[in-house]
Order: sequence, then structure tokens, then C-alpha cells
Amino acid sequence: MKTLKESFKDKFLVGAAVNAETIENDQELLKKHFNSITAENEMKPMHMQPEQGNFTFDVADKMLQFAEDNGMELRGHTLVWHNQMPKWFFEDENGNDVSRDELLRRMKAHIDAVVTRYKGRIHAWDVVNEAVEDRGEQVYRQSKWIDIIGEDFIDYAFKYAHEADPDALLFYNDYNESHPNKREKIYQLVKGLLDRGVPIHGVGLQAHWNLYDPSYENIEAAIKRYSELGLQLHVTEMDVSVFEFGDERTDVKEPTKEMLHLQAERYERFFDLFTKYQEHLTSVTFWGISDAYTWLNDFPVKGRKNWPFVLDEKGEPKPAYHRIVK
Repeated sequence: MKTLKESFKDKFLVGAAVNAETIENDQELLKKHFNSITAENEMKPMHMQPEQGNFTFDVADKMLQFAEDNGMELRGHTLVWHNQMPKWFFEDENGNDVSRDELLRRMKAHIDAVVTRYKGRIHAWDVVNEAVEDRGEQVYRQSKWIDIIGEDFIDYAFKYAHEADPDALLFYNDYNESHPNKREKIYQLVKGLLDRGVPIHGVGLQAHWNLYDPSYENIEAAIKRYSELGLQLHVTEMDVSVFEFGDERTDVKEPTKEMLHLQAERYERFFDLFTKYQEHLTSVTFWGISDAYTWLNDFPVKGRKNWPFVLDEKGEPKPAYHRIVK
């Protein structure tokens, strides 16, 4: 039976999110099925620069070494986010907000240090993550970046990243990317960057989906809409939860036959769509390797396990796997 990367080798990269544990424990599965990896958390600012000027590169270095040793790409994730930012980033020594100029200086210093270290070795970066508001008319999510710098913090982040590595592909990355209202906001944000000549090369669709939502129509409409920007598209954090959003059951100890069947159907349709748009879509990354570990265990419902991938807890193919490699 074909592996994941063999099945899509002329179409797009197939990636997996890894962390400090899984990169050690799941090496064989990674080598077998994937040709791209992304650090789940270890390259976020909180982990990379926990204290001002004190960078901790060891885990990221190790991940990149593993990728290079095995002919894989590594997607850098992420440079600027409202979440998992160390507190010092936005504050002076008295705990007050820093000035706009100072925050831009700190942003540039962080991006310079991280991107320059891996220059020419990391093929794509999620430069700005989740800057769009989910609901209502408001485009930008409330954050310290917006409060202190203003909306143009996004322009600066991309410019700084491009200066640090002119050859890296630079992405804007977000979730709920297929919901029509948010889709249009993301489209307008990225179009604005392009109109202003900001160096951006792609849109990341996180694809945290489930058995029922979003609809195929909305996903295809989103892929189509973003492809009109003329940029590359990456599916960056894919998982297909077996629970509907709002389903808070904790008594399900293993996935039911129906769940596995529905999940297989969903994955098949998703990969049919990805293949249909392969001229725009150049990478598909699962937000994990197998059902042995997923961030969806305990989230958003405490004490609940989830089974969102195409490989089961033993790393064996599930019905969804057979459907997508067929």
C-alpha cells in the first residue's frame, strides 16, 4: 500500500506537526509518510525568546536537523501571534505598554534573529498568525499588536521577515478560514497587503475541521477565493475532529463505526478538493502524526479523547487513510 507522501508526490507536500516528544518517538512513521514537518509549539515566540535577548534554539535546531537528514521541508511556525507571546514583549520594566517604535524594534529583533538563523533552510514561514476577528464586522482581532502599533503591524512583520530571508515563502495563517464571513476578511487583509506591495507569498488554511463543519461548498469557495489572489495555498494544521463543535460528551472511549465512516468520507472529499486545486495548493499538513497524540485531547472539552487523523493510535491506517490513498 502506498504511503501518504508517495500518494501525493506529484501534487503537494504532506506534512505533520511535531513536538519535542513525537519527533523522538515517532521517527519511523514520520520518515515513512511525511515530507514536511511543522513545530507544533516549539518555534512560537514564547519558546524561542522566553526572556528578552535570550533565545532558546535547541529544540528547533533538532527538528530542522531531522528534517534535513530525511529530505523533508520544515515550515516555520510562527513569528507574530497574539497568543503564546512572552509578557516582556509588550511591557517596559515598570509593566507599562512599550511605545509603538519600541514594539516594532522588538518585533524586528525577534524576526531577524529567528529567520536569519535558519536562512535558506526553512522554506516557508507563517509570519502572522490569526490576526482576523472571528465574528461581526470588525476585521482585526483585538491584540497588543493592534493596541500599540496599529493595523500596519502586519505589513512590518512581512517586510522584516523578507529582509531576513528574501528566498523564504511568507504566509498569513488563520483558522475558520472557510466560514464565508471570515473568509472575506482574510481575503481583504491579504489583498490589502498585496496592493501595498508587502512581500507575501501565501495563505495558510489551518483546516481545524470536524465531521459536519465546514461544508464542502464553503471549503471549495474558500480555496477558490484565496486562489484568486495568485498566491500559494497551504493547508497548515489539518485535523478532522469526530465531535461536532458544541458536542461535549466525555463518555466516548473509542471512535464508533459511524464516526470512522463519516471521517473517511470527509477526508476523501477534502483530498479530492486539494487535488483539484493542486496548481494553487502546494502543501497539506496534519496537526499531528497519528491518533496517539492530538492537541484536541482535552480541548475544547476537558477529559475527552479525540481521533482526528488518518493513522490510528498504533500508527496503522484507518478507513480515512484507505480512502485518500486509493
